[in-house]
Amino acid sequence: MRHPSLTRHLLAWSLGALALVWLSFVVAGYGTGKHEADELTDGHLASVAALMLSTRNEHFFTREDPAALADKPELRSHDYQQSISVVIWDSSGRLVTRTGEAPTPAFSDAEGYETLLLGEPTRHWRSFTRWNGPDHERKVMVLLSVHERDELAQDIGEQVVGPGLWLLPAVALVLGLAIRRGLRPLYELSRDVHEIDVQGTTPLRQAHPQVEFRAMVDAINRLSGRYHAALSSERELANEIAHELRTPLASLTLQARALRHGLDGPQAAQALQRLERDALRVGQVLSDLLSLARASRAELDGVAQPLDLGDLAREVLADFAQPALRSGHELALVGPGPFPIVGHPVLLALALRNLLENALAHTPRGTRVEVQLDPQARWLQVCDDAGQGGAGPAVADGPGNAQHARDAQDEAPVTALGLGLGLRVARKVAALHGASLLQVEPPAGFQRCDRLAFASVPA
Repeated sequence: MRHPSLTRHLLAWSLGALALVWLSFVVAGYGTGKHEADELTDGHLASVAALMLSTRNEHFFTREDPAALADKPELRSHDYQQSISVVIWDSSGRLVTRTGEAPTPAFSDAEGYETLLLGEPTRHWRSFTRWNGPDHERKVMVLLSVHERDELAQDIGEQVVGPGLWLLPAVALVLGLAIRRGLRPLYELSRDVHEIDVQGTTPLRQAHPQVEFRAMVDAINRLSGRYHAALSSERELANEIAHELRTPLASLTLQARALRHGLDGPQAAQALQRLERDALRVGQVLSDLLSLARASRAELDGVAQPLDLGDLAREVLADFAQPALRSGHELALVGPGPFPIVGHPVLLALALRNLLENALAHTPRGTRVEVQLDPQARWLQVCDDAGQGGAGPAVADGPGNAQHARDAQDEAPVTALGLGLGLRVARKVAALHGASLLQVEPPAGFQRCDRLAFASVPA
């Protein structure tokens, strides 16, 4: 399939405009040529009449058949030589002499230019008549066949138009070469873009000085930078996920193998408890991965809508009421009033859930977790009054360290992940809404605060 070409597109439009202008000039040139040829013929007739009036010889060499002059091609030595006929009368209207192939017209006192219909069969003749002076002693009429006059006019018109017939192909060729040469920087830019290594980190070279291409080059480099940053982040995330899943999956295998070999009593119960905890941990990692994928999908095709962030926070807190009761946490919502915002309600709820889960997972029983809103300053934050939060118990590879981590996790009401995927999800959702996720100085009575700070509304 032949793809559209910018060069052919520009050339077609340029040649189309050029052809329109060329055709206008050709038509105007042809008409001007014919008009000037007619003016030239009329001037020739007037010149011959003036010449005949200035001579004293009033007789021409007579011929039996004046029209026979047209049968003597040897007497026609120039392309623009015309067959002029001359008729002379005296003051009484008597024919003095005549020459040429034109029939003798009727005598009249009129002067000037006139088109006469003479002969059998009739033909049109262009004539110019003039008296020799106020005394009207002699009258001269000069005639020329209109057909011959029109042929001369057409020939001159064609000569005027002739250069334009080869001018258009010549200009088209030169214009095509000029457009191709002028678009060479675009071809070079296309080649450089085609040669970009999507896996590499080398930006598009800034070897295009044209102002029109700077914005394009900068946009491509920004896009490439964002792509490589996202790719690096995804690779880092994949490595962290692989490391994070390795320990619980290995523990699942060991506990299942131990149960298969028939543990008794407390050992079997402990193995089942660890098996359940590791399975929940793997499920939590996969759930956070799905949340990240959901946020990325919403970035592409989600549609923002007006909503009240206060109402959304109350709905999310209501969903966490029962889990908080089981884990011994106290939940609260503090806000002066409605918090209007334009965003994705599902994603904002997801971010708030992850912040609440992070707070519940890294704090002991009896901790107060409070969601605070400030519509004027345009932020929402989740604060707790116990523990440092954030990372949770570290997971190491050694058997002793792994055992210590599992013992620490036994005290947590909710599975605590060292990976921090929940905060990654909240950070991505914040970025989608033009906001930022910050750990800020907590208010009095609290030890940790994670804040979603939104951009201010233009006045």
